[in-house]
Amino acid sequence: MDWVSAIAAFSVAAALLTITPGLDTALVLRTATVEGGGAAMKAGAGVVSGVLAWGLLASVGLGAVLTVSEIGYRILQYVGAAYLVWLGAQMVRAALRPAVPDSAADAALPEPPAARSAGWFVRGLMTNLLNPKVGVFYVSFLPQFIPQDAPVIAFSVGLAGIHAAMGLIWFAAITAATRPLARMVRNRAFTRGIDGVTGSVLIAFGVRLAFDQRS
Repeated sequence: MDWVSAIAAFSVAAALLTITPGLDTALVLRTATVEGGGAAMKAGAGVVSGVLAWGLLASVGLGAVLTVSEIGYRILQYVGAAYLVWLGAQMVRAALRPAVPDSAADAALPEPPAARSAGWFVRGLMTNLLNPKVGVFYVSFLPQFIPQDAPVIAFSVGLAGIHAAMGLIWFAAITAATRPLARMVRNRAFTRGIDGVTGSVLIAFGVRLAFDQRS
């Protein structure tokens, strides 16, 4: 496989992976709907930074540790699961918080406490980095698209960069798609519903990750 064929084949596979609904898409979509495009793109930037980090780790061989070290894999698995459950619980708690009877509160939705904490960039980054499946995936996925005469580290990081760029474009597209909902998101009942659904999804992902049996 030459360089052009490798890049083309990887781009097709990465594009399909990018648009496949998953945890990252759910996180960015929720953030865009409830907190606006700026926060959503920060979360998206965090996610793609995690992609670049995994690409670099996989290229230098550190990511391969997850494929051979049961203890290392399990530690990252349980820490990641706990983080997802905690993040989801924060959203569910916000959704269950008693509504303020004042109608003016619905007209001007205050910034949620979650958005004022560490920031959505960090949340997106940690959501990606604390998922051991992403690391194992990159270790097994990237080598298939590296030509024999290519510099492994540079080429791997380049492919990860392509994947990251596609991710940013995809996150920008779904963020733009939420703009027609601008008036709806000013309604507290609507945002509480989004938080409840997304928080439940994150908790479900976390529980699934915690009990996942490594194949």
